[in-house]
Amino acid sequence: MALKKITVKASRGYDILIGGGLLDNAAEHMKRAVKAKNFAVITDDHVAPLYGDKLADSLKSAGFSVCQKVFPHGEASKSSYTLNAIYDFLSENSVTRSDCVLALGGGVVGDIAGFAAATYQRGIDYIQIPTSLLAQVDSSVGGKTAIDLPSGKNLVGAFWQPRLVLIDTNTLDTLPEEFFIDGLGEVIKYGMIKSKSLFELLERHDSLGIRGVLEDVIYECVSIKAAVVEADEFDSGERMLLNFGHTLGHAIEKMTNYTGISHGRAISVGMRMITKAAENSALTAKGLTNRLTACLERYGLNAEVAFTPYELAKAALNDKKRMGEMIHIIVCKDAGKSEVIKMSTNEFILLLS
Repeated sequence: MALKKITVKASRGYDILIGGGLLDNAAEHMKRAVKAKNFAVITDDHVAPLYGDKLADSLKSAGFSVCQKVFPHGEASKSSYTLNAIYDFLSENSVTRSDCVLALGGGVVGDIAGFAAATYQRGIDYIQIPTSLLAQVDSSVGGKTAIDLPSGKNLVGAFWQPRLVLIDTNTLDTLPEEFFIDGLGEVIKYGMIKSKSLFELLERHDSLGIRGVLEDVIYECVSIKAAVVEADEFDSGERMLLNFGHTLGHAIEKMTNYTGISHGRAISVGMRMITKAAENSALTAKGLTNRLTACLERYGLNAEVAFTPYELAKAALNDKKRMGEMIHIIVCKDAGKSEVIKMSTNEFILLLS
């Protein structure tokens, strides 16, 4: 695949590079993005053995110095405990505001490393190097960084745009199938909210067949995300559309203590539930729930949860999208057409009941 580039024109502009083998010459791309001579790599114990040395070797061969922090993989690590350990690591290695953090890994790594960069010494540069499908199509782009609290997901965070996003599609070759499937939950979300053609493409394939067009799919998702971020960087309007399925999905993750179900599967349940409720209330096209359900099932995203929609609606009231007694929900009127609807918390509970 030829190298593809998307430029995000946000408060701090940056490039997103997409292509196979980008880690092999990562240093060359980073030279053009930042002036740092020292890099602090933040990664987890799944990714470090696969790509930690490759990235460090590329940087060291170009004359940079590198230190690396590895923490346990999984959503449970996206906590204040891990964040403080990262702060200590940065301080102990004399990382300064002229240096750069490299987030090497999936969504958890990108979120917490980005938040550490946003807050350490009041903000230092960082670069996203996503290695999971979910991170490549969604969480690495847009500058949302955060950690979880016991009371909810991503409740402490900051908007902090990266200096570069380096998407090496070859890293997906080592991604376990369950995590690949998980990322497809976010891909289906993009089709539902913004791209009828992408959704129809997904309807025609399955998890094996989609790999043949995967690079184009990643480019389409990232292009959508970049355009939305440019239009609404700080999540006060159009960017809320990216949360389709997430209000209920985050509630599911919280109610299972971030260990019972993966993010992609949780938001898949959330997308299905909110679409069914919207269709029952004539807010969306007839038959869309069946189309969405069938598409999710094609990719093994047909997880069930023990919680009722009512229970999830109650749990979701601690979501960031709640404002006083009002909450913003995202519904799809049809495939590729979405909107933000503001309603009272009581109306939201009734909608899901």
